[in-house]
Amino acid sequence: MRHSLPHAPQFYVTAPQPCPYLHGRAERKLFTALAGDSANELNNALSRQGFRRSQNVLYRPSCESCVACMSARIRVSEFQPSRTQRRVARKNAHLRRLATSAWATEEQYELFRAYLDERHADGGMADMDIFEFAAMIEETPVRTRVIEYRAHEGGGQMPPPPGADRLVAVCLTDVLDDGLSLVYSFYDPAHEDHSLGTHIILDHIELARSAGLPFVYLGYWVPGSRKMDYKARFSALEIYKGGVWQPIGDPEQHSSDIHPLSIDPIVEQVARITLPQNPK
Repeated sequence: MRHSLPHAPQFYVTAPQPCPYLHGRAERKLFTALAGDSANELNNALSRQGFRRSQNVLYRPSCESCVACMSARIRVSEFQPSRTQRRVARKNAHLRRLATSAWATEEQYELFRAYLDERHADGGMADMDIFEFAAMIEETPVRTRVIEYRAHEGGGQMPPPPGADRLVAVCLTDVLDDGLSLVYSFYDPAHEDHSLGTHIILDHIELARSAGLPFVYLGYWVPGSRKMDYKARFSALEIYKGGVWQPIGDPEQHSSDIHPLSIDPIVEQVARITLPQNPK
């Protein structure tokens, strides 16, 4: 079904599908195409309203009887790492960060496959081949970087010679006007004890801080979903709930249950979307 605003992008709604986060529920997405000269402006504006990017599409959950999925972001200036997170940072201090253009490599795909096979063998990406992987990385009309993390094969603290370091983690990252958005990340499952997923977020907080960007966008947090519990462990976390960003507070106080009559119709949801002031 299509919905649109005057002189604005057209919005569509997907058919209900099984929810990947909460058993027995169905998910539905509101989405629009991301293309043209104003793609960056649209990505910036809709990211501030709880949307996420996947290739050349911006989407936001718009389920018929559930509002459990809430976009989450960290306020960089107020973030204070926990004792556990400081330990993770020390454990991974030897890793070398390399920011590259949005270009897929066979080395990245091999790491991606190892990650999926170990952590998400029954997920929606399980059958993704190298061409689909390349599309996920490269089909972006906005400012996007691939952030690689590499470990020196020989150990030690000296910088490794070219080609001597091994890829252990990757994050596909959008550069917004108010922050960094972690689109998708994956890492070597053999290094689970290094908490590489946590390290990626901690490093992006430092990247955003050094660039003067106020937020790091983490995607969706879902109360009641064990897959999403880790996001609530970061301090200075905000969630997009009820049309506004607000501190998460006590995660236990957020429920995934809601009466279906309290969910606004799609037309009303679209009407409240704020679009860029001066599209190119």
